[in-house]
Amino acid sequence: MFKWFERKKDAAKGDSKQTMVSCGITPAFIEKLKDNEIFVFGSNLQGLHGAGAARTAREYFGAIMGCGVGLQGQSYAIPTMHGGIKKIKPYVDDFIEFAKEHTELHFLVTRIGCGIAGFRDEEIAPLFKKTIGLTNISLPKEFIEIIIIQ
Repeated sequence: MFKWFERKKDAAKGDSKQTMVSCGITPAFIEKLKDNEIFVFGSNLQGLHGAGAARTAREYFGAIMGCGVGLQGQSYAIPTMHGGIKKIKPYVDDFIEFAKEHTELHFLVTRIGCGIAGFRDEEIAPLFKKTIGLTNISLPKEFIEIIIIQ
């Protein structure tokens, strides 16, 4: 569990307070999942899970060829190969809402979009800022470090 302090200013009172924020860290390599864990990976809209984390999702965690979005077995696909950050964001937002509705599951977000899709961590990480503090979502350490600097 990654923990840091966040300073929030109370505009009405003019003072600030410090609160502790925590976030789970996704392991760099995931070989096995617990029954309630979900492997969150970057995909393409066509669901051609041929390489990278998408291939891992297909071979080990139930991702379905031809299905490029959403929950599949013990994996959750977020499309990253169809355009820029603005086109990826709605899928990340949908994922976050899904995770909020399914607190019985723990989502291990990989460095989606930062492999074959060619994005940098600095571009993708801010899309996940709303997940900080959600106890059922873990993020890559690289994403967390970028989010807390902002």
